[in-house]
Amino acid sequence: MKPKKVYQLLLKKESPILDSMISKAVKKSPTLFEALLPILCLIVLLSLSVYIYGDDSSYGGNQIALIVCAGIASIIGIKNGYKWKEIESGIIKGISTAMGAILILLAVGAMIGTWIMSGLVPAMIYYGLNILSPSIFYFAACIICALSALSIGSSWTVAGTLGAALMGIAAGLGLSPEVTAGAVISGSYFGDKMSPLSDTTNLAPAVAGTDLFTHINHMIWTTGPSLLIALCIFLFMGFNAVDTQNLEGLELIQSTIVNNFNISILSFVPLITVFIMAFKKMPAFPTVLIGAILGGIFAIALQPNVVNSFVGNTNLPNYLISISGVWTALHSGFFIESGVEVVDDLLSRGGMSSMLNTVWLVISALTFGAVLETTKLLNTLVKIILSFAKSTSSLIITTIGTCIGINIVTADQYMAIVLPGRMFKAEFKRRKLAPKNLSRTLEDSATMTSPLVPWNTCGAFMSASLGIATFSYLPFCFFNIINPLIAIFYALFNVKIEKI
Repeated sequence: MKPKKVYQLLLKKESPILDSMISKAVKKSPTLFEALLPILCLIVLLSLSVYIYGDDSSYGGNQIALIVCAGIASIIGIKNGYKWKEIESGIIKGISTAMGAILILLAVGAMIGTWIMSGLVPAMIYYGLNILSPSIFYFAACIICALSALSIGSSWTVAGTLGAALMGIAAGLGLSPEVTAGAVISGSYFGDKMSPLSDTTNLAPAVAGTDLFTHINHMIWTTGPSLLIALCIFLFMGFNAVDTQNLEGLELIQSTIVNNFNISILSFVPLITVFIMAFKKMPAFPTVLIGAILGGIFAIALQPNVVNSFVGNTNLPNYLISISGVWTALHSGFFIESGVEVVDDLLSRGGMSSMLNTVWLVISALTFGAVLETTKLLNTLVKIILSFAKSTSSLIITTIGTCIGINIVTADQYMAIVLPGRMFKAEFKRRKLAPKNLSRTLEDSATMTSPLVPWNTCGAFMSASLGIATFSYLPFCFFNIINPLIAIFYALFNVKIEKI
């Protein structure tokens, strides 16, 4: 730029170029203490939230902790020369990355409400109680979800549909809802991870610089043993579970369902439609929303008495009563008073409003992560972490640890794949490690641990869809826990670490 032009810019009171030059000049790199402070505060506040509120900590306590720590990180950023406008823009950008997930969350809530009202979920519970034995239930639930997710490439769709029904069947059989949730998530994530239709399975090789099927073939070495071990544990737990099955109780549940719903194979049409649309790789949000609307249509067609009873006394014309019932199920969920407490608990769920607390948690978590990234606090931590990666094994283990850490800090599995992928790609190449090692490591850590973090988009979704607190089901997500451990074992003993 010519000196005269620079002088003219300096004379102007408002110059974007000058503002940018000054901004870059005054910004300071954060120290290690500054980078660690918001995270340490978050650990303390989240621990305090769990201590005070227990399983209810995600209903406000965790959100406040995340927002407070985002404020602490913002103060550090402003101290280092960042303007609030920059931080605010970073927050908006960070939240916008999860808008797709938020829309899916709301659609799943609506779908659960209409699928119960349509008789689909009651039918799945009714038939499931006839077919599934308590001794093999956990094992079967994991296999069913694994095959379903493999065919459609979506752990969220499987957990929000089959998972919800399997939770109801487990309650009817007197089995642990926490272990059932662990089996559902384990199977769903195996299928999602190994499916060429999955978004994360396509994202990881794209970031690492390898092709899709090379990536999937390389993942078999870690995911295969992980699933086999998980299935053995679920089978063992089923055979050794305390027999709490009560035939009279099961008959009461089934008879109550039959007395209140018209159990029909036709009820499964919305489920089949959703699976076909997912298999055809249609976008998740319209797929789930269409499933919810189909559930409402079938509720009117197959369950007119249920809809009328749900709406109750009203002055509405008859043709509007059905519309009113479906409308309410979409926004507030379905509720039933059958006189049998177990059935009422199983079938009183859903609605978009049931997901609002989860949306609040996701927005709070993404706000915290976005502030850390915008103010370069996260970048400072990553640089220090990279300094420990001296050998091949330590590089892979460091990548795993970084992915898990970013899952916790940024609350988004896509960021936990993309950021470490970009950071470590050059280092893997410099050490002549095949890019498929990096893509597999990203999936073994970022994808696998995302549902184990309560404020992560995946953890929040699974908790809301299955009705179980994340920390309650976490110990039983055997596949998700074992997979990163096997990846670390392979790194330590140089098993299936391919060179260029």
